[in-house]
Order: sequence, then structure tokens, then C-alpha cells
Amino acid sequence: MNRILAAASAALGDELDRPVDLGGSTRSQVLRCEKAGGGTVVVKAYQDASGFAAEAAGLAIAAGSGPDLLAVDRSFPLIVMSDFGAAPSLADLLLSDSPQPAAEGLLTWVRTYARIAVAGSGRRDEWERAYAAHARPGPRRTLFHELGNLGEILPEPPPGLDADLAALEGVAERYPVFSPGDICPDNNLLTSAGMRVLDFEGAGYHSAFLEAAYMRMPFSTCWCVFRLPPGMSARLEEVYRREVMSIHPDLADDVLWETGVRHAMATWILVMTWILLARAREQDRPMHPARTPVPTERQLLRYRWTSLLDELDRSGGDLPAVREVTRTWVEETADWDVPDLPRYPAFATS
Repeated sequence: MNRILAAASAALGDELDRPVDLGGSTRSQVLRCEKAGGGTVVVKAYQDASGFAAEAAGLAIAAGSGPDLLAVDRSFPLIVMSDFGAAPSLADLLLSDSPQPAAEGLLTWVRTYARIAVAGSGRRDEWERAYAAHARPGPRRTLFHELGNLGEILPEPPPGLDADLAALEGVAERYPVFSPGDICPDNNLLTSAGMRVLDFEGAGYHSAFLEAAYMRMPFSTCWCVFRLPPGMSARLEEVYRREVMSIHPDLADDVLWETGVRHAMATWILVMTWILLARAREQDRPMHPARTPVPTERQLLRYRWTSLLDELDRSGGDLPAVREVTRTWVEETADWDVPDLPRYPAFATS
């Protein structure tokens, strides 16, 4: 921690002290620090150089939506950002017992990311230059690297799976929008100035369908996952779709939209299955070590699989090999003694 403080102080040009650990992740350490000149800042130090490059570049592209970027140390690597202070997150609202603030928070959330997507239109070259300025040499990992690892959790891949995965990989770049990356509820703070976004480690351009899947599923890669009330996901998705149609008019086509979001759902679910399934087979665990309530890994996986089967069953034969794999997982885990995923606490009685 002393090394982080020293490097951040040098980058900022102001002595930092009294660090408070804000949690971070296995990829980064996040500290709130006091400045000698008064006030506080947030310092984020990275294990992953690509996450550093994406965040440093992403904060510049999404200026006004996230923290202000105050200083950068490429060699450490770390960044120093403005501090939003103590503010509730969207996760806090969803896990509360108040439906109206939670519903309003969800609409603010989706409008925030639609606005970021539209504001990033035409700025991809600018993003690439900013990323390259902070990045170290080497290939970028993408979501689809993980799909190549599915054989690790499949005893025998069914015929046609390679073709289905190739179809899913085509989703990645179709109708690209700028996104901070991890748009989960706990990365969105409701401040006095409006919703502000945290975590740009996965920032970049990817398909609008991958973003929209967060609204339908909901929250593709998150720990804070329960069911939304009937109609809520569709409403959120439609708000996002209307906004991004201004930069991608083709998305007005219902068949195109439904196919794209369905394929994005399948992509996220396959990736998260690869991440979670081996652990969940060994032992069930809560999705977050400290927050409550949260689903368990087994509970979440079965919810994701049955949701995907419902989507594929309605599609008239889309992604048949993915459907077979997903049904196999559902059947193989029928003895997992877990309850169905309930609604978010905020909507438990609505």
C-alpha cells in the first residue's frame, strides 16, 4: 500500500495519506486517500495492464459520466480519480424494500448507458489512440477467448457446436457502441449530481446487443441478480433500443434485434457457465462473500440456463447445439437442491 501511495502522490503532485480500502477485486486495488491540500481522491492500482489502459482511455471518452481522471502512472500502473464520496449504488436500491426508487434507478441506469453509447458514436479512432497510449504491447483478450474454453466443462461437445459458436462470435462487433464494460448495479452510484459510473476496466466498443442483454437477463456478469417484475426488462430494453437506433437505424428491425439480443444472451451465459460451473459442481457458494441477500452460484446458473432455454425454444430452432448443451446442464444438475430465483427484494411484494 505504501508503494501505491508514493506513486499516486508523485503522479498527482500532492501528498496522499490515510488510505481506506474500498474493496477492488483480484484485478485491482482501490483506495480512498486524503490529500495534503485538502479533500479526497480515489486511487486505483492494477494487476492487469489491459484493464488500466481501458480505464484510463475510457474515462476520457465518457467524461462526465464517470470520475474525473486526475493523474496517471503508466509504469506502476495506476490512476488517480475524483471521489464521489458515500452514495448509494443501484445494487443498494434493488436490495432495499422500496420499489419506486429501485424502478426509477433502473430507468436512470439504462438511460445513462444509452447516453454513453450515443456520445461515443464516431469516436472509435480517438478511443483506439487513447488506449494505445496507455497499453503495453500484446494482444487484447476479448469475451470470445472464453468461448474457446467450453470443452473444459463439456464431456462431449455436440455436433454443430462450432458452427453455433461462430455465429455467436459474429455478435461481438455488430452495431458497436462505446461501453464502460462492467455495467453491473454496484458500479453505478446515485449521487446528488445524478447517476455516475464506476469501473471502466472493460471499456471499449462492443455490440449494442451485448449491452441490451444486460437488460433482458438481467445483469449478465453480476452477483446482484434476482428476477425483475413482469414487463420491467422489456421496458428497459426498449428505452435503450430507441436511443441507440439514432446511431444504428437498422436496429429498428424486430427480427434483427431479437436475434442479436438472443445471441448476446447465449454468449454471456456460456462464458459465465465456464467461469462458475466447475466451482459450483464442487460446492455451492454465495455470489458475493459479504453482501446479502444474494443468489448462490448454483441458483444463478440454473436460472440462466432455464432462461436461455426459454429464449431458444421461442426462436424456432436457433442455435440448436447451444440449446442441447444447455439442456444437458439443466438435466445434469437436477439434483441441486436450490430454490428458484426470487424477485429482487425491492419488488418482492409488487
